[in-house]
Amino acid sequence: MTPPDTPDESTDTSLDAIEAMARATIADFPEPFKTLAAPVVLRVEDWPEAEVLQEFGITDPLELTGLYDGLPMTEKSLSDPAPFADVVWLYRRPILSEWCERDGVPLNDVVANVTVHEFAHHFGWSDDDIAAIDRWWE
Repeated sequence: MTPPDTPDESTDTSLDAIEAMARATIADFPEPFKTLAAPVVLRVEDWPEAEVLQEFGITDPLELTGLYDGLPMTEKSLSDPAPFADVVWLYRRPILSEWCERDGVPLNDVVANVTVHEFAHHFGWSDDDIAAIDRWWE
């Protein structure tokens, strides 16, 4: 697969830049969401792992821009703590592809939208819940 052409060659599209955009989004979460998001690990990779794609039945890796891997807060129990940290994964190459498809939308907005979407899963929202208030995901 070849990388998508970027709409604006001056925009930094590196892994570090995508991570910085996502961290800035998280830093702007209102309370109590900012505090509740703090323990979640943020990972930015170029592509999702083949096993992840297979698990979700995804054949085109460009279709997965992000993933929440963990137990939503609405399902957590103090008496039965989760054995692993919750992780939000952002996938740079699919995000760049999404950016190219949304002509004129700044990359920071695309990253912010994916970041908020994945953290919404941490807070217990389903894809249907998110789509009900966010036309981006229709």
